[in-house]
Parts: sequence; C-alpha cells; structure tokens
Amino acid sequence: MMKTAEVLKEHSFLERLVGDWSVTAPEMSDGNDWTETVRSLHSIWFVAEGTGHMPDGKPATTILTLGYNAEKGKYVGSWIGSMMDYMWIYEGEVDASGNVLDLYTTGPDFSGEGLADYRERITFVDDNHRTFTSSAKQEDGSWKQFMEAHYIRKI
Repeated sequence: MMKTAEVLKEHSFLERLVGDWSVTAPEMSDGNDWTETVRSLHSIWFVAEGTGHMPDGKPATTILTLGYNAEKGKYVGSWIGSMMDYMWIYEGEVDASGNVLDLYTTGPDFSGEGLADYRERITFVDDNHRTFTSSAKQEDGSWKQFMEAHYIRKI
C-alpha cells in the first residue's frame, strides 16, 4: 500500500508562496504587470497560476507546481506556459539561509538547437517580496542570468 504523504519541515518554504502576488518582469512582458495566485493542496503540493501578456501583447497563462519529495530529499515541480509546448521538470534544494530555492531543469536551448541546462531561483527578500530568476548554464559551468521577476504580495 502506498504511504500517504506527510507535511514535513521542508514544506514550510513552499507555504510562504501561498497568496496573491503582483509580478513585474520587464524582459517577459509588454509593460503590463502580471499577477500570480498560489494555493496549497493540503500543504503537500503548491500550485501557482500566473496571468499576463507577452511582449507581443498576446495573453499568457503559466502554471508552476512545487512539492517536496522525501524519498529523493529534493524539491520537485513542473512549469507550463501557454506560450510554449514544452513542460519544464524541476528538481532542487533550499540553501542554508532558508530563503533561496534553486530548481534545476533541462529545456530547449535558446539557440534553437538541442537542449540546455537551466537554474530557476526563487528568493525571498522578505515575506512580502520574492524574486524569480532564470539562468542558463554556460560552457565553463557558470550560470548566466537572463530573466528576473519581482513578486510583491497583495495585501
């Protein structure tokens, strides 16, 4: 029989995401702010739905799922967006500060050929402000950031 998932201390990072957020990401929008609503599925899984407009003005919706897999000892998740037909699969960890979640994934290379490695980073500046950054792995193993979004909790 499958063991029922239990809420663990690792879920507390994800619980901080729950709520309604205003999102500003200059590189990814046409100047209109995005919004995101994050809900909890019994404190085990977290679902973030974002809505806004792409730089070309087309409406877009994104869905991010996050959870913690105790067997792997890793945070896991996925991301889909109406602007592409690729599902991003994540695995990562929270750093020692408890404020930064690094999620690693593989996805389409921006050059248009093959796949590349990426790191998405969720950083809590404080309880009401967080950032989401995306970086691509370079040939020398370093990470080059290409996108940054700021999330401000709607109070």
